[in-house]
Amino acid sequence: MNKIIILNGPNLNLLGEREKEKYGSISLKDVEKNCTNFAKKNKIELLLFQSNIEGELVNLIQKSRNEYDGLIINAGGYTHTSVAIHDALKVLKIPIIELHITNIYNREEFRHKSLISSLASGIICGFGTKGYIMALDAMVNILKNEN
Repeated sequence: MNKIIILNGPNLNLLGEREKEKYGSISLKDVEKNCTNFAKKNKIELLLFQSNIEGELVNLIQKSRNEYDGLIINAGGYTHTSVAIHDALKVLKIPIIELHITNIYNREEFRHKSLISSLASGIICGFGTKGYIMALDAMVNILKNEN
């Protein structure tokens, strides 16, 4: 059974409330429920985690190197600013998928630079919260091809 971790960064706990025109009206709990259902159907052991605290995300990234087969990360605003998250991801020997609900290249210029992209096996952005299922499906395929 593949073990996958999904990490969500700052402000993603406010999905469904925050900037609905950009992020939609689905809550993080709804996203997590959809991901959990996908995981059950596909025999995936899944951990979902959200934090507004950079160090908590770094700690889980470091822990994942020995405990998970793949990591999906929506680092939120830390995507563009966190050298600490970049450095933690750099240590991983497992596939990484970078995920964004919005198209970061269709937004403010400061969002066009990602410190994560160069470390990711793939990037999913601009498909709304459906991107989470797309990322899980992509990770399943990556892991299938590795075995």
